[in-house]
Order: sequence, then structure tokens, then C-alpha cells
Amino acid sequence: MINKIWAFFIIVGIVFTICFGSATDLNDTILNSASNGVGMVLDLLPIIVLWSGIMKIAEKSGLLNKVGNFVKPLLSKLFPSLKKDSKALGYITSNICANAMGLGSAATPFGLKAMEEMQKENPKKDEASDAMITFLVLNTSGVTIVPTTVIALRMMHGSVNPEEIILTAIIATVCASVAGLTLDYIRRRKKR
Repeated sequence: MINKIWAFFIIVGIVFTICFGSATDLNDTILNSASNGVGMVLDLLPIIVLWSGIMKIAEKSGLLNKVGNFVKPLLSKLFPSLKKDSKALGYITSNICANAMGLGSAATPFGLKAMEEMQKENPKKDEASDAMITFLVLNTSGVTIVPTTVIALRMMHGSVNPEEIILTAIIATVCASVAGLTLDYIRRRKKR
């Protein structure tokens, strides 16, 4: 469905530019956007690689397991259907830590592994379990303490004070997480 929406926007944009603008403007915009996109990826790549490496070191050193043991009481309340020794809890912890540092790209592999592990424990393989839904809500709205990627983008675009959004990001993501988890809790209660 999303592919159809994007295709619609692209076609409307091209038709509008041809009708009310010029083909030259369209070509210039396409070429400049492609160049800017590649430049942005190359500028963000070192940050993503650095934090992904730090997360990998934390995983290999056992730091994530220690953090996982610290937050297990909270996670067991959020994911009551998961076994206490579930591998998914470790991956969920890693995902939460990466998201808290504003590293969605580094969090993605942990999120995928967590979903795989939860699917192994899922009795109904053709539908998402409660734990999977809760994790999706938490992952989507996850609390971001340091929005690293956004700060890097603001620095790239010449922001005078790129880190001024930290408090706003914390407040927004805490509100989103509380609202999402509350709705998820209500959904689970109604399901019973």
C-alpha cells in the first residue's frame, strides 16, 4: 500500500512540475536530491558505524546482559507472556538501549532478532503474539535520551545549537511510550 502512495506522490509531483513549471527544474531537483541523499548517507555512516560498534562491544563484553538483568523486572511486567530465560529479552534490551541513544539503524538488527525469538515462542504462528505487539509499540515509541542521528543531521545543516532538542526529544518520547504502552495494556485487558 505504501508503495502505491509514494508512486502517487511522485506522479502528481512530476505532472504538476511539467504543467506549471519546467522539465529543467524537474531534472535539476531530481539530480540535486539524489546527490544530497548520497551525501547525507555518507555523513551519517560514520556515526552509525561507531555506535553500532559500541553496541557490539557492549554485547560481546556482557554489558548488555548486565543491563538486561537490571531491567528484567520491568521487562517481565511489560512482556508477561515471555519466559524468564527467553533470549528475546536480551535482544529487546539491546534494542531499547540503541533506541535510547537515538540509533534506530543500530537498533534494527536487535529488533529483528527479538521478533524472531518471540516468534519461536508464539503458539499461533500466523498472528502476532501479545509480546510482539508490545515490543512493536515500545520500539516505535521508544524513549530516546540522546537523539544522536537528529543531532548529527542538525549539525550537517548548520544548526547553531544542534543538541538543544534533547529535552524535547525525551519529553516527546516518554509521552509517546506511556501512551502507547497504556493503549497496549488496555488492548490486552479487553482481549481477555
